[in-house]
Amino acid sequence: MAKMEVKTSLLDNMIGVGDMVLLEPLSEDSFINNLKKRFDHSEIYTYIGSVVVSINPYRSLPIYSPEKVEEYRNRNFYELSPHIFALSDEAYRSLRDQDKDQCILITGESGAGKTEASKLVMSYVAAVCGKGAEVNQVKEQLLQSNPVLEAFGNAKTVRNDNSSRFGKYMDIEFDFKGDPLGGVISNYLLEKSRVVKQPRGERNFHIFYQILSGASDDLLNKLKLERDFSRYNYLSLDSARVNGVDDAVNFRTVRNAMQIVGFMDHETQSILEVVAAVLKLGNIEFKPESRVNGLDESKIKDKNELKEICELTGIDQSVLERAFSFRTVEAKQEKVSTTLNVAQAYYARDALAKNLYSRLFSWLVTRINESIKAQTKVRKKVMGVLDIYGFEIFEDNSFEQFIINYCNEKLQQIFIELTLKEEQEEYIREDIEWTHIEYFNNAIICDLIENNQTGILAMLDEECLRPGTVTDDTFLEKLNQICATHQHFESRMSKCSRFLNDTSLPHSCFRIQHYAGKVMYQVEGFVDKNNDLLYRDLSQAMWKANHSLIKALFPEGNPAKINLKRPPTAGSQFKASVATLMKNLQTKNPNYIRCIKPNDKKAAHIFNEALVCHQVRYLGLLENVRVRRAGYAFRQPYELCLERYKMLCKQTWPHWRGPARAGVEVLFNELEIPEEEYSFGRSKIFIRNPRTLFKLEDLRKQRLEDLATLIQKIYRGWKCRTRFLLMKRSQIVIASWYRRYAQQKKYQRIKSSAIVVQSYIRGWKARKLLRELKHQKRCKEAATTIAAYWHGTQARRELKRLKDEARRKHAVAVIWAYWLGLKVRREYRKFFRANAGRKIYEFTLQKIMQKYFLEMKNKMPSLSPIDKNWPARPYLFLDSTHKELKRIFHLWRCKKYRDQFTDQQKLIYEEKLEASELFKDKKALYPASVGQPFQGAYLEISKNPKYKRLKDAVEEKIIIAEVVNKINRANGKCASRIFLLTKNNVLLADQKSGHIKAEVPLGDVTKVSMSSQNDGFFAVHLKEGSGAAGKGDFLFSSDHLIEMATKLYRTTLSQTKQKLNIEISDEFLVQFRQDKVCVKFIQGNQKNGNIPTCKRKNNRLLEVAVP
Repeated sequence: MAKMEVKTSLLDNMIGVGDMVLLEPLSEDSFINNLKKRFDHSEIYTYIGSVVVSINPYRSLPIYSPEKVEEYRNRNFYELSPHIFALSDEAYRSLRDQDKDQCILITGESGAGKTEASKLVMSYVAAVCGKGAEVNQVKEQLLQSNPVLEAFGNAKTVRNDNSSRFGKYMDIEFDFKGDPLGGVISNYLLEKSRVVKQPRGERNFHIFYQILSGASDDLLNKLKLERDFSRYNYLSLDSARVNGVDDAVNFRTVRNAMQIVGFMDHETQSILEVVAAVLKLGNIEFKPESRVNGLDESKIKDKNELKEICELTGIDQSVLERAFSFRTVEAKQEKVSTTLNVAQAYYARDALAKNLYSRLFSWLVTRINESIKAQTKVRKKVMGVLDIYGFEIFEDNSFEQFIINYCNEKLQQIFIELTLKEEQEEYIREDIEWTHIEYFNNAIICDLIENNQTGILAMLDEECLRPGTVTDDTFLEKLNQICATHQHFESRMSKCSRFLNDTSLPHSCFRIQHYAGKVMYQVEGFVDKNNDLLYRDLSQAMWKANHSLIKALFPEGNPAKINLKRPPTAGSQFKASVATLMKNLQTKNPNYIRCIKPNDKKAAHIFNEALVCHQVRYLGLLENVRVRRAGYAFRQPYELCLERYKMLCKQTWPHWRGPARAGVEVLFNELEIPEEEYSFGRSKIFIRNPRTLFKLEDLRKQRLEDLATLIQKIYRGWKCRTRFLLMKRSQIVIASWYRRYAQQKKYQRIKSSAIVVQSYIRGWKARKLLRELKHQKRCKEAATTIAAYWHGTQARRELKRLKDEARRKHAVAVIWAYWLGLKVRREYRKFFRANAGRKIYEFTLQKIMQKYFLEMKNKMPSLSPIDKNWPARPYLFLDSTHKELKRIFHLWRCKKYRDQFTDQQKLIYEEKLEASELFKDKKALYPASVGQPFQGAYLEISKNPKYKRLKDAVEEKIIIAEVVNKINRANGKCASRIFLLTKNNVLLADQKSGHIKAEVPLGDVTKVSMSSQNDGFFAVHLKEGSGAAGKGDFLFSSDHLIEMATKLYRTTLSQTKQKLNIEISDEFLVQFRQDKVCVKFIQGNQKNGNIPTCKRKNNRLLEVAVP
């Protein structure tokens, strides 16, 4: 069964009314209540036709996940519940598929969520457009430009912790496939006055706090900054910290974003240096001084800050100091230099700080544009996103609020015009009769501000350019003269008498009735802020900087390019920028997001109806609804309308085979809807009254319940039939399996019975055969037994006969023997009696000895020479014999044991025996050496190429080759030497080089001395007057002392036939040149492992520390 796709609609499960056009009845109260109802249920988006109204929730909502992006991707605008993703998708698909340039206008007051809305639009477009390394890089750069601009252009205000203090318009460029190629950013009117002064409860731009909080100590030292905010006059201290904002983390984010966008490391460093210079400018303070001519001038109090600024920017300190103290005015060929008093110096300082930061921000935007601009020159599609300051009404409104509200007036004007234009075009396109719609046109307010002759901006420029004394009061007087009769201008000093007694309007203020309400502006500062003057001396000082970025920010400071023409005012510049923006927006298809702030506390779940009502009024949302409802409140394509309501007519349900429009006509005729309530367009059905739509929804809801009941009934029947058929099939299967099981059991029983019968029959046959075999065997055994008994009888008879015969013969022999004995006894009787005792003794002794030796043969011990077992002595008289036999046997088995040895083994045992005779019970080190075989050649000189030179120098057979420690005679220190013993000589050689250091004939060795302790120290005494005894006796330390002394003893005895004297004593004398030195052994710790520690006490004593 094919799975049916379930389509949802804006009208499904609707909380309140999702589209305000359908609100019934329409009033301000119902409008606010509907917004509040949806806000309380976390529905922050509501439609007004194609306009999205967004309420800032001041909390995170789970409605922006990747799953949500896929849910709204390629879906009809009204198909799902209201969402900013729906508008973003509609704009992107129109750009990609219909080749229409788009713009998304995001408006609302500060804190309403405009910046976040622009981020959501860009993130959605980035998520749904194409993939690929190059495309992903472009998307990442576009998205990462936001943190950079926010850090330098956003600040905390009383209404918003991340308020945009500049207007931003970004054109995102796409190719024909809809993949992003790049972008262009335009910025409008940065609030640069915030650099030098912030209202209470607000902060300066984010970047200042981020640098001080997040920069490393090394970077701060390079920028000559300190972390303490209170050190800087330009930073507001009452709100330096913002809850939930980590400036240090944000600084790292900004640095990373700048790297992704394409800023080089030296560019980033230059930017931070400029920011640091702006921050330190605020710490420059001036003091008054009087000149001789009576004029006041200013001097810098502490030049340390000025010095650090000059070091940062590469400006000559004297040049900058003069620029703060003097002003040069040029007129044609003349130059006039005047001093600046303290007030003028502070004005110059603040003007420089504002211009430096403002120009840096403009340079940042230009630099970002260079990185994100499209690299190809193919035709591009454009989607513009406008995030600009909302309408502002503060307690104190100045020039900035006037300019911002003027921009919002222009946006409201284009919004009304484009909305009406879009509505009219749709009616014409669908061939629906057009009805003229009455609405408030704010063009009269825009004309009041921007008219080239009588507009407020034109008069402000005229007043700024007028010679003579120009003040804010003269500007207000001019406004009162020219604009007094204008219905949207109010001033207490105007000619209009109705405001003369209006105490709510101060004398130094004027009031304009904007589309969003009346706003009172304080005229103070209008002229100065519009002039936006920076003294030429400061521009030239900045241009002389060795800092490449600062020099680029002040091109007018170049003396070769001096322009005496007055620069355009801030108002005229902004007016031109707004005109360009409006012209750009009119070439694109508009999409609107209206942002609303629910409360002033920036808290979640709070809906201030009065505040929202105020915003609804000045955003003109009710008027927008009335414009949309002036003709037809709802319109929908025929296909979607038929798909949604076809179940209300039997002819269209479940499938309509004809055209969709014909199906809708049949449907509406069947429902008997009055013809004046709807009209048929070319592709859409237009419904005039929302009540008609709600009636259709009620009918659809009731019909869906009926259909649900029918579906349930059919489903239950199908489910029961399916269950019955399943049970029937199961019963058949179970029965067949049971029958099979029963037959198997019956077969098993028959089979087991047959086996039992077979076994019994086989047993009976076997037993019968066994009986027959046993009978045959018994018969054979009986014959054998009879024969055996017969043969036995015959044998016994023959034996008896033979015995009788033998008995007769034996008797004869016995008689004969007795006879012969008698004869012998008679003949030798006389001899036998004389020697009988001795003969018996000898015979007995012989038998005892014979028994003794036979027993000894069986009790002999093992052939091991160390086996001390010996049989016990049986008789006392055999004691000497027993001992002698024991001695002879031991000698014999020792001989047998020795006969097994090779000549090499015999030599080793002879050496061991010699060592025992020399050192046993004399040297404590001896017992440990007994179990160690004497190897002699511990260094394989013949095999090691390192000792080739030594091998060639020694021609005799080497008996010992060992590394010993030679003790220095003077200081007792140790040095490694190779000790070689040959048949005729003792040689000492260097361990590393193999070079022979000393050679001593064995005949010159007279004695070897050592201690009785457990150490390896020994002395070799030489014959006095011999060639080798020039320096005296040798002192050594070795791990194989016993072996070396033994081999030296045996070799000397073999060659000289004289025994070498081995002296074992804990104190002995040695000869060092002409001196006799006593070597004394004491108890102590050894520092270098097993090497004894030797210490020369004086010329007559050498102490050796042994453990």
